[in-house]
Amino acid sequence: MLRTDDLQVFVLTAELGSLSAAARRLELSPAVASAALKRLEATLGCRLLARSTRSLRLTGEGEQYLPHARAALQSLVHGQQLLAGGKATISGPLQLSAPSDFGRNVLLPWLDAFQVQHPQLSLRLLLADRNADLFRQPVDIALRYGLPEDSSLVALPVAPTNRRVLCAAPAYLERHGPLRSLAELTGHNCLRYMLAGRVHERWCFHDGRRELVQHVGGDRISDDADVVRRWALAGRGVVYKSWLDVAHDVQAGRLQVLLPELRGEPAPLNLICAHRAHLGETLRLLREHLIERCRVLLDQAPFAYD
Repeated sequence: MLRTDDLQVFVLTAELGSLSAAARRLELSPAVASAALKRLEATLGCRLLARSTRSLRLTGEGEQYLPHARAALQSLVHGQQLLAGGKATISGPLQLSAPSDFGRNVLLPWLDAFQVQHPQLSLRLLLADRNADLFRQPVDIALRYGLPEDSSLVALPVAPTNRRVLCAAPAYLERHGPLRSLAELTGHNCLRYMLAGRVHERWCFHDGRRELVQHVGGDRISDDADVVRRWALAGRGVVYKSWLDVAHDVQAGRLQVLLPELRGEPAPLNLICAHRAHLGETLRLLREHLIERCRVLLDQAPFAYD
């Protein structure tokens, strides 16, 4: 007879590419995880994983069986939720990766509120502007701007209509004067950050008829978007950031939106996961929680988002 804990070991091992990593995630000893995998293979009468001291890969049979194992686990989760009337208590660890600026300055209080609602949930938060490897790193889901390059990952929209906005601190504008056109950016100190290892210095906008592109320069670049935002708050230059990142600063008067008649480039926020059913009810509730809070900020955006 198939055991669900054996299926969990197999699915997680396939996703992480490591039996020992799957054992750690499930809080099992390597020996117990290995026994579970052997038991499943014996029940099915075939090898699911080809293992050596240095590598692990799915066999042909394993590749065929993996989606069925995932579907079986998902069905069991849905059944539990149905019996609980859709109000299943979520608990256990949630391992989440998020961008540095959004994570520190926007997401933290939202996660605090989420844990108050679900006190049995424990949180591990990793902040970085580099994309997390959901198959290698100890991360369940990731919040990211834009769609993942890996087409095998699932992207669940959280704020699909979010955009970048151009802004600067009032103190900077007092020293350097107002910005009247995109062309005038060449005379301003533009604070740039790195995306996927490349400097983001080609700023794109739309005037309702056509796309406008402005190449910018300045004396400061960082691979941490939170650092770039702090430079902007200190009056060091002009910044082109996600509205969600700077909404609170604009509302408090710490930053001022420039050229609001132009629409900034899209910066959709998504929850990225290896499989839609990976966290079940936890993922669903977290997504709903984030969508509602993002909607409040987008309602105050200087651009139309419907």
